Amino acid sequence: MAFVSEEEKTEDYLFKIVLIGDSAVGKSNLLARFARDEFYPNSKSTIGVEFQTQKMDINGKEIKAQIWDTAGQERFRAVTSAYYRGAVGALLVYDISRRQTFDSIGRWLNELHTHSDMNVVTILVGNKLDLRDAREVSTAEGKTLAEAQGLFFMETSALDSSNVAAAFQTVVKEIYNILSRKVMISHELKKQDPSLNGETLVLQGDEDQQSGTEAKKGGCCSS
Repeated sequence: MAFVSEEEKTEDYLFKIVLIGDSAVGKSNLLARFARDEFYPNSKSTIGVEFQTQKMDINGKEIKAQIWDTAGQERFRAVTSAYYRGAVGALLVYDISRRQTFDSIGRWLNELHTHSDMNVVTILVGNKLDLRDAREVSTAEGKTLAEAQGLFFMETSALDSSNVAAAFQTVVKEIYNILSRKVMISHELKKQDPSLNGETLVLQGDEDQQSGTEAKKGGCCSS
């Protein structure tokens, strides 16, 4: 979760973001490319929980994105509820050259919604854009699914870094925008009722916030 109070509003924000999707879709390499600008062509399935903390600047605020990798547990359908706990953002990744990974998206969304807040900011990511000649899932299909589910959408390549930073930044910026609106609403409420001073805000979406972001969701970026 991301928390902010009147006393803490000048401090850093820390957002937990999870990477989910079938095994071998490139989640670990997306994280490696974003956090360390590295790529491992022969990388094996992640063993053990891994997360990286990446600093970003948004509107003059320093944001820390704590990005979690699934540790290879998805091969055994054993991703635990603890992995999702406190997440406010998610990258749901499939491989554009393997249709079965795209067909699994519904199951991953169900799992995400079961174990976390329904309003986790989520982007659908079609990875391995560099394998476009072996494409099995069209850009239009990905965009249509994202629009139907109310998700952001982007196609990426961890290999050549196409849109990798943009995918993570889209999620973090939207989380920050939701939090900023919460803070503004809180300030308005405090003007009306001074007894609310010092109360803590919890970053959880609501219907009004979702409707405010719906127009931007389903947008597509690919090379």
